[in-house]
Amino acid sequence: MKPVVMGILGVADHYHLRVRIPVGGLAEVRMKGVASRKIERAESAAAAWRLEKGYGSYDELLADDEIEAVYIPLPNHMHGEWIKKCADAGKHVLCEKPLDLDHERAADSVAYAESKGILLMEAFMYRFHPQWIRAKELIEIGEIGTPRSIHTVFSYDLQDPANIRNIRKYGGGAILDIGCYAVSSARFLLGREPSRVVSLLDRHPDFDTDVLVSGILDFGDARNVFTVSTNSAPQQTVTVFGTGGSLTVNVPFNAYPDVPLPVTVETGVGTREVMCGPTDQYAEMFKAFALAVRNGGPAPTPPSDALANMKVLDALFRSAESNGWETV
Repeated sequence: MKPVVMGILGVADHYHLRVRIPVGGLAEVRMKGVASRKIERAESAAAAWRLEKGYGSYDELLADDEIEAVYIPLPNHMHGEWIKKCADAGKHVLCEKPLDLDHERAADSVAYAESKGILLMEAFMYRFHPQWIRAKELIEIGEIGTPRSIHTVFSYDLQDPANIRNIRKYGGGAILDIGCYAVSSARFLLGREPSRVVSLLDRHPDFDTDVLVSGILDFGDARNVFTVSTNSAPQQTVTVFGTGGSLTVNVPFNAYPDVPLPVTVETGVGTREVMCGPTDQYAEMFKAFALAVRNGGPAPTPPSDALANMKVLDALFRSAESNGWETV
């Protein structure tokens, strides 16, 4: 197929560190250029990333008729504004998670994108890694019986006050940055939505962001119990406990792209490591998005999934304030 021509809004470290190399090797995507509010920065990044062009503003990139789709790795509070501006320009959008700071604003962005007929997808890259695809298959065929509980831990330690993840008004904090993965992955594995949630939240004394959050998602006959933190030693694991065994997704979110990763399955018969990959989950996500653009949709991860996830995150914030269960 003809590669989808894409552009990047913002000179993001995330793109440089995790996305640039795998996407640069795809036949399905031609990443043309990057935009910054400073032309010098855009041109420097374009040269370093081997892109054709640096744009001196986001609007200049959107005015490029050759660009068909845009990747948005901007700070969370800017997502909604630029989703709408991309839609106005007729550009399809792959936007980093979450789509906005709350469900109401995210729903407005989704409705606007749909009204303009563009493809919009939230960039949850983990869902495209074969370890997650296989884990879901194993649960669906009853490998560990009926799933009853999912335990998730995701943490890192970030002390830089200037980092956007430590700035509350920009959408920083543990729930929006990594709690979204705990919620999304539980919903993905169980294939349904929680009815209510409860959470405990600690805020940083200086940043006022949520730095330690524990929560329970009630799925009826199953639970998701999670802890996420931006002020703890780096750790990530997801374990599903069922009536017939357990399943652990190892290195679940920041998957290594160059080695096979195991899904550990324990049953009454024994324990085995189901090796998956190697693959680069960002490459797989961009490839799937590009194919959807070429085929006229739908998005591999539909906007409705992003909105369902956001409703749970909103409920977790409400629970932290009310000190009780909150309906999703």
